[in-house]
Amino acid sequence: MESNPLTLPPLSTSGEVITFYSYKGGTGRTMALSNIAVLLARQQNATTPVLMVDWDLEAPGLHHYFADQHHEPKPGVLELFEACREQLHGHRNGAALDDEELAHEVLSHIDIGQYVTRVDQGSQLYLMRAGRFDDSYGERLASMDWEELFHSCPALFRCFADRLSRHFRYVLVDSRTGRTDSAGICTTLLPRKLVVVFTPNRQSLEGVQALVARATTYRRSHEDEQRPLLVYPLPSRIEMGDSAQRAQWRRGDERQRILGYQPSFEDLIRDCYGMQQLSLESYFDEVQLQQTRTFAYGEQVAVRLDQGGDRFSLTRTFEAFLDWLAPGYFPWQSHREIHLLASIAEARRALEAGGGAGRAVPQPLARDLNLLGELYRREGKLRQALACFEESLTLRQRGLGEDHPDTLVSKTNLAAALRLQGKLEAAQFLEECVVEARERLLGAEHVDTLAARGALAHTMGLQGRLAEALAIQDAVIDTYMRLLGAEHLLTLSAKAARAELLLQRGDTEHARSVQEQVLASRKRLLGAEHVDTLRSKTALAQTLVHMQELDAARSLLEAVLHAQLRRLGPDHADARKAREQLAEVQLQLGMPAAELPPVHELHQNAAMDDYGDALVRPGRARSAAAANSLWSRASDEMLALDGYLSAPRAPSR
Repeated sequence: MESNPLTLPPLSTSGEVITFYSYKGGTGRTMALSNIAVLLARQQNATTPVLMVDWDLEAPGLHHYFADQHHEPKPGVLELFEACREQLHGHRNGAALDDEELAHEVLSHIDIGQYVTRVDQGSQLYLMRAGRFDDSYGERLASMDWEELFHSCPALFRCFADRLSRHFRYVLVDSRTGRTDSAGICTTLLPRKLVVVFTPNRQSLEGVQALVARATTYRRSHEDEQRPLLVYPLPSRIEMGDSAQRAQWRRGDERQRILGYQPSFEDLIRDCYGMQQLSLESYFDEVQLQQTRTFAYGEQVAVRLDQGGDRFSLTRTFEAFLDWLAPGYFPWQSHREIHLLASIAEARRALEAGGGAGRAVPQPLARDLNLLGELYRREGKLRQALACFEESLTLRQRGLGEDHPDTLVSKTNLAAALRLQGKLEAAQFLEECVVEARERLLGAEHVDTLAARGALAHTMGLQGRLAEALAIQDAVIDTYMRLLGAEHLLTLSAKAARAELLLQRGDTEHARSVQEQVLASRKRLLGAEHVDTLRSKTALAQTLVHMQELDAARSLLEAVLHAQLRRLGPDHADARKAREQLAEVQLQLGMPAAELPPVHELHQNAAMDDYGDALVRPGRARSAAAANSLWSRASDEMLALDGYLSAPRAPSR
C-alpha cells in the first residue's frame, strides 16, 4: 500500500455520506459495510471512488477486512480530529469568523490524503482507519472530548462530510454502537443516508429505532441541519432455516408479545417522515442478510469470494439492498417500482444518446412507462400514474400511430386514471376513441371491443348518464352471454359492473339480485377465498348496508376479513381495509370498534358462508336457473323504464 499521501482529484458532482449504525455489537455491521463498499467501487467499470471511514474508535476493526491494513502505521480519524482541535485552539484569539467560515478555515489546513489509504489495486476503494494504534492510542482517545469539539465549531463535522464528498462518490462511515457522542456525530451530523443494522431481538430493535427518532428529530428541529436523511433498516444474521421464527419476528406475534420489525419500522418511518401510509413489504422481501457458516468466522468479504450471485448467496442480498441504497430510492418503494424506474432511466439515456431520432427507439420507454403507470394506479398514486400514462401515450402515438394496439392500451389506461381523478369528460373522449377504433379494427363482438364499451359505460354512469350506461352494459352482457355463456368470468365481471350502475341509480333490490348471482357463480368457479369472490362479497355487503340489513352485511364482511387475514396476514393493505369496513358496520350496529374480535376468534356465519351457493335470504331461496331468469326480467324491466327497448341489442339469451 502507498506510504505517500494520496492525491485526491475532485469529483464533477458531489458524492454522499452513508453511515452504518447498530445499537449493539455482533450484528455484522462492519461486514455489511465492507461488502457494500466493494460492490460500489466496482460500479462504472471500477472507476467509482469509495471511502470507508472507521469511526468505531473504541473497537476498530474495519481494517481487518482488507489485507495488510492492520500493519499500516498511517494516521486516521483520531489523528485528523486531533489536528482539527489544534487548529481551533490556534484560532481562539484570531479574527472572528462564523461557524461555516471557521470550519472551512480549519479544514483547509488538513491534508485529507495523508489519512487515507488505498486498499484495492483493482478499483478506487480507500480506507480511513480509526487511527494509528501505537502505545498512546488509548490515552489520546480518552482525552478527545467530542462534545467540546462540536461546541467549539458546530459546523465542523458537517463541513468535514462535505469535503469528503467532493473527492469520493460514496463515503461509508462505520459508526460506534450505543448512545455515545461519536455515534451521534456519525448518525446525525454526517450522513445523507443512514443504514441501521439490527438483529431480530428487542434490544437491537429498540436501540436502532430510538436512534432513528433522535436523528430525524434533530435534522427537522435545527435550522442549520435542514438536510434530507434517508433511513434504510437492514436486518442481519437472519437464520434462513427457521421459517416460522423468521416470519414471527418480521411480522410480529401478539401471543408471544413480539411486535415484528416490519410493522415497527413502518410505524417509525411514518412518524418520522409525516406519512399517512406506507409499506415495507417489498423491501423486506428482498433485504434480509442471512446467517451463513462460511462467513461466520474471521473477516471475509463475501462479495469477493462468492461472485456467482445465485439467489441463496450473500452477494445477491447485498446487490438487492444496493438497488434501493445507491440510487436513493425510498425503502417503501416496491422492488417492481424501482426496477421500472431504473429501466426508464436507462431508456431515456439511450434515447438521448441517439438524438431522439427513429420511430422504434422510444417504444421500450413507452412500455415501461405504461407498466409503471399501472403499478401506481394499483397503489392509488393517481398523479404519478397519470403522468406515466400521458407520456406513454404520446410516445406511442408518435412512434406507432393512433390505431396501434399498444396505443389503444395507453389510451385505455389513461382514461381509467382520468376517471379515478374525476376528470370524466376527458376519460369519456378517450374511451369513445378506443371503442370506435376497436370496432373498426376488431369488430363489434371482439372481447377487447366489449371491454372498451364496458369501460365507457362505467364512465357514463359516473357522469349520471345512467340510462345510456345501462343500455351499453346490457348489450355487452347480451353478447358475452351468447358467445361465452352465463358463467364465463368475463360475463360475471360485466354483470358485477351492471350491479354497480343499478346501485348508483338507487335500485338496490335489483343490484342485490345481480350481486347474489355473481357471488354464487364466482364462489363455485373460483373458490370461496378467491380475490374476485371476496370482491363480490364486499360489494354485496355494501349493498346490504344501503338496505340497512346490517347483520347480514356484518357476516359477509367477517368472512372477507377472515379470508384476507389467512391469505395475506394482518398487515396487508387489503386486510386492513376489510377490517375498517367491518368496523364501520359494527359502529352502525352500536358496537364499538374496539370490540372487533381478535384474529383467532373471527368466525364465519354458516348461512352467510353459503350465501353465494344457495342465495339464502330471509324467507327466500333460489336456484341458479331462477337467478338467471330474474336477471333477464330485471334487465328488461330496467330497459323498459329507461325507454331503451328500441335500442339496438344483440339477440336475447
